[in-house]
Amino acid sequence: MTAASAPVLVERLDPVLVVTINRPEARNAVNSDVAQGIARAMDLLETEPALSAAVLTGAGENFCAGMDLKAFLRGERPNVPGRGFAGLVETPPAKPLIAAVEGAAVAGGFEIVLAADLVVASSSATFGLPEVKRGLVAAAGGLSRLPEWVPRAVALEMVLTGNVLSAAELHRFGMVNRLVQPGQTREAAVGLAQQITANGPLSVKASKRIITESPGWPPSEKFERTRRIAMPVLQSNDAREGAAAFAERRTPTWTAS
Repeated sequence: MTAASAPVLVERLDPVLVVTINRPEARNAVNSDVAQGIARAMDLLETEPALSAAVLTGAGENFCAGMDLKAFLRGERPNVPGRGFAGLVETPPAKPLIAAVEGAAVAGGFEIVLAADLVVASSSATFGLPEVKRGLVAAAGGLSRLPEWVPRAVALEMVLTGNVLSAAELHRFGMVNRLVQPGQTREAAVGLAQQITANGPLSVKASKRIITESPGWPPSEKFERTRRIAMPVLQSNDAREGAAAFAERRTPTWTAS
């Protein structure tokens, strides 16, 4: 297998990692190889200090059609211990992840999108959880995450009818951050990631953590828990560098320390 034919392509554009599901002939459906490839990419993102954010996209005309049912019938289970379906949905990275969506993101493919932090979508993209049409249940995080992205009534209609919504409709509900012309999602997502990675990596990681975790905190503990996460960042070398760079009117040099 050549690098170009690998089921998952990984490209470093430090500090951005670009991860591409590379099975366009199967609408980028997730088999065991794809799950393992995404998990390895997320491990690289998490452990490599030079990487501060990632873009996840699909090769060809579609983002991802969900689980590869043919592989499933052969006995494959596209789950990775500790990370779940597609090597991602149960344990998304602590660093920001942007989904760049062309074409269809349905079933497990939509659940992958819902595990990301931001979404850049083509105007021709479509999203849905059609499991009920097949007598199935979306069990890879979609049912719990979708109501966090769109109004509850919209989430219920999508799930109970199994119908898809367009990128434009989800942009109106605030789920899609950037709506772009077909073929431009990767470039736009990398550009968005670069805006993020220009900032202090410790600050970005801590801010994402607080936003992600705080909805489950008791109201009486929210400020204390916020302080616990924020104080190490406020006492870091990067905090001092950021203040010095502002005072000296220069671009900061981050060290993630």
